[in-house]
Amino acid sequence: MNGLALMAGVTLCYTITSLSDKYAAAKAKLSPDNFTFLMCASMSVFLALTLPFQTIAFTLTWQAFAGIVLVAVCKLLEFRMSILVLKEMSAFELKAWLGVTLFVSYFADVLMGAGLSFPKLAFICAAAVGLVLIVRSDKAEKINYRRIVLPLALYLASKFGYGLVIRTFSGYASSIMLLLPGLMLVALAVLPKVRFGEFREKPKGTALVALARIPNAAGMIMENAVIAISLADYSLIQPMILVTLFVIGLIRREEHSMMNILGGVLAIAGVLGFQLCG
Repeated sequence: MNGLALMAGVTLCYTITSLSDKYAAAKAKLSPDNFTFLMCASMSVFLALTLPFQTIAFTLTWQAFAGIVLVAVCKLLEFRMSILVLKEMSAFELKAWLGVTLFVSYFADVLMGAGLSFPKLAFICAAAVGLVLIVRSDKAEKINYRRIVLPLALYLASKFGYGLVIRTFSGYASSIMLLLPGLMLVALAVLPKVRFGEFREKPKGTALVALARIPNAAGMIMENAVIAISLADYSLIQPMILVTLFVIGLIRREEHSMMNILGGVLAIAGVLGFQLCG
């Protein structure tokens, strides 16, 4: 499966997951600890079921164990911060903010040996400008950023950090052997703070979050394959999800400002142009 097909598969899976997570944050109102535990525990089960079909490699080195710990740190921050951020903004705006990782990821690829391409850089700029316009739309201005500035910054760092860790430590352990133990570590870390009664009180939200981990797990497997190809491609997955959410909003005839629509068009052009550059 080529890179673009993998990215499309991840986009589909994560779009489903994003909409589910917004429900968990806004409707089910699961606590950050319960949300994190439920995500990691259920994803660990689904990922473990795929092991017979995965390439399993693991070296008994400190680097392999360090990779697992770093994956756990990144995922712990991602899950805990996302539930806090999604209480203030939609999944659409959150994906827009992830555009700040585009430049960092692209230049990380360049430092790892990929050639510098000015056309690709221009398309990244177009996508980034589009994302900024989305964030600065009328709807986004109502967000209380004082409340979420730190969680948002940590969320962005965790998303980029995860890709960097998988890419850096892939020579010591296969991605599944970094991801699965990392998720299990996160589940164990938050276990003492989990209020299991909350799951019984909110069975619908709990079941939805758990079942949404099926496409989430599939998306993570394909995402790791994308990371092995390019960190820039990995960072473009989030704008692709944003574009999908944007199209869904148009189909539903949700209200969008002109700035929001222009931003969506630029983001689409940037993502497609970057891929067409080869």
